Amino acid sequence: MSEFNHTLKIGWASRDVSTDKPVTIPGQFHIRVSQGVIDPVTVTALAIDDGADSVIFLSADIVVIRNGLLDKIRARVSEREADIPVIKILMNATHTHAGPSTYGDAANWRSGSSTVTAEEVPHEGVEIASGDDYQAFFVDQAADAVIEAWQTRAPGGVAFGYGYAVVAHSRRVVYFDDVSLRPGAVKDSRAGVNGHARMYGNTNDPMFSHYEAGADPFINLLYTFDAAGTLTGAIVNVPCPSQNSEMESRLSASFWHEARTAIRARHGAIHILPQCAAGGDLSPRLLHYKEAEKRRFALKYGDDNPLGVAELERRRDIGERIAAAFDEVLAWARKDIRSDLPLRHAVETVQLSKRLITADEYAYAKEELAKLEAQSFTQEGEPLARLRTNSILAASRNRLRRIIVRYETQAAEPKLPMELHVVRLGDIAFASNRFELYMDFQHRIQARSPFLQTFIVQLAGVPGNGGGTYLATERGAWGKGYSASMYCNEVSPQGGQELVEETLRLLGTLADASAE
Repeated sequence: MSEFNHTLKIGWASRDVSTDKPVTIPGQFHIRVSQGVIDPVTVTALAIDDGADSVIFLSADIVVIRNGLLDKIRARVSEREADIPVIKILMNATHTHAGPSTYGDAANWRSGSSTVTAEEVPHEGVEIASGDDYQAFFVDQAADAVIEAWQTRAPGGVAFGYGYAVVAHSRRVVYFDDVSLRPGAVKDSRAGVNGHARMYGNTNDPMFSHYEAGADPFINLLYTFDAAGTLTGAIVNVPCPSQNSEMESRLSASFWHEARTAIRARHGAIHILPQCAAGGDLSPRLLHYKEAEKRRFALKYGDDNPLGVAELERRRDIGERIAAAFDEVLAWARKDIRSDLPLRHAVETVQLSKRLITADEYAYAKEELAKLEAQSFTQEGEPLARLRTNSILAASRNRLRRIIVRYETQAAEPKLPMELHVVRLGDIAFASNRFELYMDFQHRIQARSPFLQTFIVQLAGVPGNGGGTYLATERGAWGKGYSASMYCNEVSPQGGQELVEETLRLLGTLADASAE
């Protein structure tokens, strides 16, 4: 490696935030209570500065960032290390559906969560650890990682590139007919308002037409090196939520565990910071070729799954694919390690047009909420079964309450504010959003970006209680179904295009500023 000018300083840190305590696991419509740990759930921090500006990437193996979590982490860092520019912390969730809840105990259904807290549901006979205690532990560990990464910055360099690792597939199935009109069909449910599309719909159906989206084959990679040219870590940006094993009652990072393990088997104990690029309409599983997939996994892995981990074969397959792309890109990207690069980090609050609730939807929500509020929590069955039933009822009530509040406030507040981060590091850029973002929006940004590569970082933390929620495209809104209905979309497709334009505006500003 050529001798560095040592403009860039780079620091890494990671913390294991797993717990053996019975904490709740969000990501479904019912409360799950953790019963141990399959593999480590981690937070990872990467601090980079060039003496003029900085960025602190923070990734967490959790489903989403809500209920003031980013505010709490920034406050804790500031309390302990006042010199760290906490506004420059860009935090993202990997969207594992087997990560611990960081929501705390207090009910906060306005935040957009479909998972209720233990305080909202009777749970006699089921031990549930304090959500506030776990949140405090998580905040402490995340703050520790940020501070360590910042304090251990040392001269180093970066290299970047892209490769191919098809991890995600479209999870929205489109039919020739409107499935809500089929005999016995449910038009409106907690899974969304049905139409021509279904999340995880059956493809072995005579009316199956196509997948709404394709697959994004790209994996974006940023490698870091110390002053001697030794690989120290990497950002691995994949357009896929890590939601294999999503019904587990044991904590897990999902396929990111297998990816880290495979990469470290070849490169030692380097840091891996996972980012989920736009994947709101994608998932890490096939919806056809299922029998062929079973044969593939049987021949490739046999029945080696002593812990009974759901979808372990898919996780292994994905981890190997990511590791192979990691090596392929590293082999040529490390020929161009740079230490003297412009780093610019802009943080702005942008205003995005909301998905407005109609008068008919408002009337429907009020009517349905009255029915659900007339129902009582069950006292029948085993404790865990009761908890499941009662938490589904509570979550269903909360979804309708949010619709009512949105309608009653949207005239005065037609826009949703969102903290947007855009980072330039030489010829590449990072751009954040708080959503489960449909893939098309990512491509609109990347196709018009002035940079060689643009890493989209979805499910980024924002100030306040909100976070997550899907952002569907125009064709998604037409198809309806889960992820593209009034329950799931706080921002409209128009607001999604506004996000595209605001992101491109900031990207252009940073490109122009660095050229001066």
